[in-house]
Amino acid sequence: MQPAISVENLSVQYRTKRGEVFDAVKDLSFSVQPGEVVGFLGPNGAGKSSTLKALMGFVEPKAGKAQIFGLQAGTPESRASIGYLPEVAMYYPFLTPVETLQMYGELQGLKGKDLRVQIDELLQVLGIAQAAKKLNRSLSKGMLQRVGIAQSLLGSPKLLVLDEVTSGLDPVGRKELRHLLRDRQERGATLFFSSHELAEVDMLCDRIILINKGRFVEERNVGVLKDELRMFTLEYLGITSLVGLTDEWSEIGPNRFFAKFQSKAAMLEAIGRIQLAGGRIVDIASAEGSLEDYFVNTVEVAA
Repeated sequence: MQPAISVENLSVQYRTKRGEVFDAVKDLSFSVQPGEVVGFLGPNGAGKSSTLKALMGFVEPKAGKAQIFGLQAGTPESRASIGYLPEVAMYYPFLTPVETLQMYGELQGLKGKDLRVQIDELLQVLGIAQAAKKLNRSLSKGMLQRVGIAQSLLGSPKLLVLDEVTSGLDPVGRKELRHLLRDRQERGATLFFSSHELAEVDMLCDRIILINKGRFVEERNVGVLKDELRMFTLEYLGITSLVGLTDEWSEIGPNRFFAKFQSKAAMLEAIGRIQLAGGRIVDIASAEGSLEDYFVNTVEVAA
C-alpha cells in the first residue's frame, strides 16, 4: 500500500529581501500511512508551513521529493485527493459562506444536488448554518476558520492537510472539530495537521512528527509517549532503601516520605520493599506527563 504522504530528503529555500538564501526545510524525510492522524509539530519558524506548501505544490523544493499516494506532490492528480486548509484562510469578503463553498466545490468538479447537499451538511455540522448568507467580511476569525474547514472537507478527500487547524476556534468549536475529524478518519480519511495546541494533538493524534529549524527531530507514537511521560508517586511511612528505583524522594514529616517514579513497575517494586521492611503505604497516585514539557525539552536539545 502506498503511503498517503512520502517525503524524502526534502529541502526548501527562500531568498530574503537582502538577496540572502534561507533554508526553511533541510533534508527532511518522513511518511504518513493511510488512515493515520499525524500531528506535525515544531516551534515558530521550524518549517512546518513550508513543508505543507511543498506537499501542495505551492513552493518548488530545492532538492528531494514529496509524493501523495505515490503521485508527485503538486500535480493536479495528487491535489485531487487532498483537502487543504492554509494557516491563514483568506476568502473573498463580498461572498457569503454558501457562495464561497459553491465556488470551491465547482472548482473541484462538484456540481448540482450533490454539491448543495454537501454544502448544507458542512454548514450545519460546523455550526455556521445561521451565518450561511452573511458576507465573509462580517464574520469573526473563528467563523471564517469554520468556513475554511468546510472548504477543506468538500468532496470527502482521502487526505486532509491542515495548517493550524484550531486557530481562532473557541473551546466548543475545538471539541466539535475533534468529533468531525475523528468521523472523517473512521470513514477512511488520513489527517496530517500542524498545531501549537498540544492538548488537541494529545486528543486527536496517533503519532507526532517533530521538526526544528527545518530538520527532522523525531517521531513518536502518542500512546507510547504518554505512557513514558506518566509519573507515579508514593507516600509512605518507614525508612526503606529505594536505591535503583528512583532518585526523586524526600522526607515530608517524621518518618514520612514522598517518592516519584518513572514507571509503574518501579513503583510496585518500591511498594514491595516498603511492606517487606515493615513500612506502611499512605497514598498512591499517577499523573499524566506534560506534552508541553516534552515538546520544549526535545526542541531545546535539538536546537
